[in-house]
Amino acid sequence: MDITHMDAQPCMKSQTILYARVSTTDQTIAHQEKQARAAGFAIDEVVADDGVSGLNTRLADRPQGRRLFDLLRLGDVLVVRWVDRLGRNYADVCDTVREFMKRGVVIRTVINDMTFDGATTDPMQQAVRDTLIAFMAASAQAQAEATKEAQRAGIDHARGREDAYRGRKPSFTREQLQEVLDMLAQEAGPSAISVATGLSRQTVHRIRADQVAAQSMLARWDAAS
Repeated sequence: MDITHMDAQPCMKSQTILYARVSTTDQTIAHQEKQARAAGFAIDEVVADDGVSGLNTRLADRPQGRRLFDLLRLGDVLVVRWVDRLGRNYADVCDTVREFMKRGVVIRTVINDMTFDGATTDPMQQAVRDTLIAFMAASAQAQAEATKEAQRAGIDHARGREDAYRGRKPSFTREQLQEVLDMLAQEAGPSAISVATGLSRQTVHRIRADQVAAQSMLARWDAAS
């Protein structure tokens, strides 16, 4: 009896999965997928959570976030626009990235094409990698908390007042603002940000000069609409 193939195991092809998360109507899953493909990622599957807060809801507690823990395996690549798509809670993001790296999953970001994996065994390289992850996670939470504060200020300003002064309508959407903030956090220049977002250099300079004011401007219009 021929038994040469009896113990053969099927070859599991690694996959590249894009995880997208949107929490407002100004953001779209399609835009995040378009950005990833434009950056050269060959996406096999898109897993997305729509209308879910990254600050208050852990990745493992989101409907599609839970799927990632079932889908991802050794050799797979997880693509996210930026780590804030995984979440905006410092502890949750750090724990999530560490868990995926333990599984042999490679995490890559669309912005700045950063790569995180568990391949290195050098303590110094591990320390640098973990410090960078922690910094990015902390920045994501800080931005989220600043946004919530600006939204509260806008709501307080407009609540109960039909004549509340909103100022000039913002020339940018919430998604564009978030992309500007993401790129500023990575020290991208105004010209590169302008090209990536479609905003004028002048608008980018205004946002960079006062990020809280930009957040508050959007919040005032959201609250009064």
